[in-house]
Amino acid sequence: MSWFAALQHTLPKHALSRVIYSVARSETRWIRNTFLRIFLSNYRVNMTEAVQPDPFAYRSFNDFFTRALRPGVRPIAAETDVVVSPVDGTVSQRGPIEDDLLLQAKGHHYSLLDLLAGDAEAAATYRGGSFACIYLAPYNYHRIHMPYAGTARDNIYVPGELFSVNTATARALPRLFARNERLICDFTTPIGRMAVILVGALFVGSIETVHCSEVNPPPRRSKDPTRIATGLGRHFAKGDELGRFNMGSTVILLFERNRIAWEPTLVPESTVQLGRPIARAVTT
Repeated sequence: MSWFAALQHTLPKHALSRVIYSVARSETRWIRNTFLRIFLSNYRVNMTEAVQPDPFAYRSFNDFFTRALRPGVRPIAAETDVVVSPVDGTVSQRGPIEDDLLLQAKGHHYSLLDLLAGDAEAAATYRGGSFACIYLAPYNYHRIHMPYAGTARDNIYVPGELFSVNTATARALPRLFARNERLICDFTTPIGRMAVILVGALFVGSIETVHCSEVNPPPRRSKDPTRIATGLGRHFAKGDELGRFNMGSTVILLFERNRIAWEPTLVPESTVQLGRPIARAVTT
């Protein structure tokens, strides 16, 4: 196990994330500017793509972090058989769901049933299907969009750990994505069921969605998975905004068996951009 993964077992991850949650939303000028200067000195961010290109014009660090892009910067592939990337990021893994197992990293698999918080019906739906796991680094655009047109049929918030989801931790920590806090958004689409799973991580103080608002502002006392009825039945077109992360995190996509074929260029460690094709519907 890497030293960073081992260190995370001792850190008060939820407490740290609550602190970051508050500080990142502070509109106090010196706090906002201090965070911005530290961040911009460590990461290269292309602000020319943003609606507001001046990072110091945002009310808070979180407003900067979840900034909107200019219209047309990320064109959405329009072909009806094309599934597009929901985010800017880096592919961690993609491939078939081998019965109940998804590949996390070399030597590490995790259970589909665990990922879906014990929902046997959903696990049966996606068993033998296809998955992709995409990591959003801190410098990436941090809004999540619909990879395919669909209608919200279920939302499940799953409390959990807040381990980092970077590559080093994914390689070192078993069952990472089935242990971390997450929001499972399940949709009906013209090509069958599709799940978009937003995985929380260290310093990710919230997961906010368009259709069911902010689902896990800290603290959250309940330890049980919670179904959220708000927003069910809402239809999203391909490319519509679905939600956003505070700080870097991961999105996992699930599709039913024999419904899509991944693009050959979608391989581990490849970069993806919102709106570009990542898969095509399988015609029967």
